[in-house]
Amino acid sequence: MKHLLPNCTPIYRFCKLNSLLTVNFDASTARFNQHQPLSRFVRTASSKRDSMSTLAQKILVVGGNGFVGSAVCKMALARGMEVTSISSSGKPYKTPQGHTPAWVERVQWRKADAMNPESYADILPGVDAVVHTVGTLLDNTQYKQRMQEGDILGFIKSLAGRGGPPPEGQRSAYDTLNYESAVRVCEAFVASKPVSGLTRVRPFIYVSAEDVNRPIVPVRYLETKREAEKRIEEIVRDHSQYKGVYIRPSLIYHPHIRPMTTIPATIFDVSARIHNAVPSYIPMPSSVLRWLGTSVFPNATDQTPSALNSMANLLSIPPIHVDHLAEAICISLDPAKDIRGVVGVRDMRELIGLSQAGPEESAANT
Repeated sequence: MKHLLPNCTPIYRFCKLNSLLTVNFDASTARFNQHQPLSRFVRTASSKRDSMSTLAQKILVVGGNGFVGSAVCKMALARGMEVTSISSSGKPYKTPQGHTPAWVERVQWRKADAMNPESYADILPGVDAVVHTVGTLLDNTQYKQRMQEGDILGFIKSLAGRGGPPPEGQRSAYDTLNYESAVRVCEAFVASKPVSGLTRVRPFIYVSAEDVNRPIVPVRYLETKREAEKRIEEIVRDHSQYKGVYIRPSLIYHPHIRPMTTIPATIFDVSARIHNAVPSYIPMPSSVLRWLGTSVFPNATDQTPSALNSMANLLSIPPIHVDHLAEAICISLDPAKDIRGVVGVRDMRELIGLSQAGPEESAANT
């Protein structure tokens, strides 16, 4: 039982008492802080360490004290990388309860403005890769605090107040965080001159998003993500020593850090499993929604499909644990795999081995 939590499905976590969930997860966190195996995420066998030598040795995480960024920092450290994080505050990561995990002291925390390359230009020549994790689901960024606190009513209010354009002359948070911050960092990264000894292709990993949130979340969220992907690809295309990797997670969950995500993750995990098990010739809700999306909205484009397609994706694409997401990102840094372009949820599951072995088998092997 004590090693199962990071690999078990949302259904398993949902069926257990909250006290049991908390005890199990805190115990796993404590083991990680002592640099001991945390299920399948911390690889300590010598064969795994040998493979780490081919990974990027030094990375910069933009937004390393956030939900996704902190998971990437933790995973990268477990794989033997050196990690630097930049954020607007420069403060080290803390859990929602205000605790500071032991791994935090191994990260170099820097205060910097992603929109101002001069504030972090000195870091770029010495890193093998950049992972951009900054972004916002809603134009009102206060929703993040509501989610962290488990304030369901406050989160609903944030959703209710999501609409409306920003004041005249003011850029929206979507444009600033999802698009401009990523593009500015990428431009600075490719303009930096690598220090002597860095000869490998340097990846710029952008945490984008799968189209699973509409119509609850405004379409501008998806548009800015896709626009950033397109612009980053244009930038790296002209520089042979760089490549773009666009990670597209679905619903990202964690039962302890983001408890509000557990029930939705459980529901959509069940839905995805059912859709995957039923033969394709049998009509399912997702296929019906896709058909309606192309018939009712024929003017929808590949860049911004109908919201019905987004709903179909939500029902058929499984949610992803934030630690699984971080593991897939770290594997994408492996030069031997030469991963580039779009990496969807199914690609991520294949990278970390969830497609070949079910949760039960994965847990049994830990």
